Formats: sequence, structure tokens, C-alpha cells
Amino acid sequence: MREVLTIEVGQAGIQLGNAIWEQYCAEHAIDNGGKRKETSSKDDSFKVFFEETGSGQFVPRNLAVDLEPNVIDDVKNGPFAAMFHPEFLVHGKEDAANNFARGHYTIGKQIIDKVNDRLRKLVDNCDNVMGFVIGHSVGGGTGSGLGALILERLAVDYRKKPKVGFEIYPSPNLSTCVVEPYNALLATHWLLDHTEVSLLLDNEAIYGICQKQLRIAKPDVNNLNKLISKVISAMTASLRFSGELNVDLNEFQTNLVPFPRLHFMTTGMSPIIPKADVSTAPNDVQKITDDCFKPSNWFVKFTEFDPAEDKYMAISLNYRGDIKSKEANATVQWLKSNNKVALVEWCPTGFKIGLNEVPAVTLESDDIGAFSKNAVMIANNTGISRVFSKRIAQKYDLMYSQRAFVHWYVGEGMEEGEFAEAREDLGFLEKDYLDVLSEQPTDDVGGDNAGDAGDAGDD
Repeated sequence: MREVLTIEVGQAGIQLGNAIWEQYCAEHAIDNGGKRKETSSKDDSFKVFFEETGSGQFVPRNLAVDLEPNVIDDVKNGPFAAMFHPEFLVHGKEDAANNFARGHYTIGKQIIDKVNDRLRKLVDNCDNVMGFVIGHSVGGGTGSGLGALILERLAVDYRKKPKVGFEIYPSPNLSTCVVEPYNALLATHWLLDHTEVSLLLDNEAIYGICQKQLRIAKPDVNNLNKLISKVISAMTASLRFSGELNVDLNEFQTNLVPFPRLHFMTTGMSPIIPKADVSTAPNDVQKITDDCFKPSNWFVKFTEFDPAEDKYMAISLNYRGDIKSKEANATVQWLKSNNKVALVEWCPTGFKIGLNEVPAVTLESDDIGAFSKNAVMIANNTGISRVFSKRIAQKYDLMYSQRAFVHWYVGEGMEEGEFAEAREDLGFLEKDYLDVLSEQPTDDVGGDNAGDAGDAGDD
């Protein structure tokens, strides 16, 4: 058995985690106390995410970390309290107060050894860890600062294991904290080196989906988390059920990341339709897949998305439900022949398909209707660079030009040079994305770089 460990950091991560585990439990017929219904199927692939105790209880392979006790107390007193092991709900006494430096240096340093110890215990309970799934936001203090610190430790201790991050990025217009650009910039600097695949999520895009497509007048965080949990559930479905075309955590990385730094993904899902409209909704594979590629169904908001200019480097389509590989392949051909997606010139195939016959379970409390088929798209699109340039770099430059709020970071033991270093790194990332678009496929065997190496020797 190759296990996957889930790590949730900070308030956003833990609340998202609660929605994910609720989804997993519903799909595997596990109740709030961790007991499995006897009638459920014999397939035990779900033990990738759950550990069975001697008494037949299933405990999530999960570690929740926060620097203040409130959110973790909510978990301990919530409906799933009996399922989680209290030893793996780790909290400190003092909050990071929306400050990356507090989460990464001062307060985070005090808790990291305890976190490391708990992680080691989780890993010891596994046969062979496949990888880590990490949920956190990058706008606050704990998710960004402590999240980066934990990722760094994972990179050192478990070097070859893939780390897939679900990062809640600052939205274009909605903001919950003034220093978001600083925290996001510093966290992105660490994510570039320490996650193998990062799925970007932003609240504003998902609020839009809730309001426009699900017709929820005032969506709250629970509505958003339930939608995100459907995407994460689709990503991990092939690990938890044995299906027709399985996708491993390593496969995401291999197929979606052409260059190690360009690993920030756009996600889309379809169908997203309220329960009232299920009977009239179209249910053919082509329509569902086409909807996945509409920016209105994406979980990250692009400023002025241009289907011709913003090209895809790679796309993973994960189908769930009653879909055969013939239909899936025909749909991909249809997408290509009708120019529904623009791929970069040097990546002609571009599609990775996952099939799983178990459709996503719809919970009582869900806003989204139940369908016999659904699709989740995870794509590496060059347009994502605008998320970094418009939302983080531009706002950061304005604030940093006056050195506003910088003393809070320096006062927590961070060097001011780290800001400049992170900003420079983000500049390089934007340039990398532009280079990808301007690259032309060449015929010479060594590619362009072979010539460059020769030039360097002449200097």
C-alpha cells in the first residue's frame, strides 16, 4: 500500500481539510466515528488515506497544524471529533497575526519540531509513503509562513516524495488582510522550490461560481470549501478506488510540469449545477468537458483570459462516473480539432486522462447537484503568470516603495533583503512564463541550449 499524508496548515487549510475528509468519508461509507458500514464494497484502496486501528476504526492520515488553538478546538468539538486522533491536531498558543515572518521565524520555529515529530509518527505508520497533500492559504501568516517552513522540512526529510499543494491565493478585488501581497510574495518564493505541483485557488472565483451557477445569494466559506473538496476528491479518486485508468500522485507531476518552476495549475470542474436543475442539465461527455475549459468554471480568476494567447502546456482531465475511454479520447480529439484549447507548439499531445467509474458522492449539505458523470480539469496554463504579476507583484511594489508595514517583518527577525530576493524570483518566474510562449520548436538535435553552451565557453 502506498499511502498519502494530508497536512493542513492554518485556519484556511484546516477548514478546507474538514470539507475534504467529510467528502472522503461519504465516498467510502465511513461514519463520523470512523466506523465503516459493513455493506460497503471490498475495495480497500481507500486505506491510502485512512489508517485502520485494532478496533476496526479508520483514522485519517492527517496532520492539522495551527499557531492558535481556536480552529483546532472547533475540530475537536465538531461532528468529526471522534474520528481524528488528537495527537495529530497540533496547535500553539500564539497566532501568527497575518505576518509571514512570525509564522516562519519566531512563532513557527517553536512548533516545527513538534510538527516534525508527529509527521515522523504518521510516516512510521505507513508501508511506503507516496507523497504529501498540503492545504493552506498564502495571504495570512500561519498558512504562508509556517506552511513554507513545513514544506522546507519535508523537502529535506523526504526528498523524493512529491508534494502537491492546494494554495488559496489572494483574490483580484476581495482582500481579507492588508499585507496579503507581502505574505503571498514570500510564500510563493518558497513554493517555487518546495512543491512539485501547486493548485491555485482563489476565493473570488469560487464566490462567483456559487453566486452565478449555484445561485447562492450569500456564499460563505463552507460553500467554497465544499466545492474545492470535490476537485481534490477527483484528483485523489484514482488512489482511493481502483478504476479503468488510474492516476498516481507522481503522474500529475510527470504530465503537468514541463519545467520544474512552472508548476502552478488552474483547476476547473463541471457540471456545477444546483440540485433543483439536475433533471434538465445536459449529461453528455462533450458538453461536460467543454464546460471545464470555460473560465467561468475555473477556481482561479484570470484577468482578461484570452483563449488564443494564453496557451496550455499540459492538461489533465479526470473523469468520474460512467465514462469509457473511447468517449474520453473522442472528446479530446474533438477539443483539439475544434480549436477549443490552444496548446503550446512544442507540446503536441498535451492531454492526460484519468477514468474512474465511481461518481463523486453528493452530501446532504452540498449545494451542487448529484451527477452520474463529472469531469475535473487540472491544466498548466501560461495565463497564470498574471496572478503573480497583477495580484502580488504590482501591489507589493506599491507598498514596498514606501517600505510600508516592513518593520513588522524585520522586527520578527527577518532580513529586509529577503523581500528583494523574493521579488526578483517572482520576476524571473514571469519571465519564464513569457519564454515558454516565445519558444519555437527547433529541428536541430541539441535544441537552442546546445549553441548557448558553446558560446559560454568562448568568453
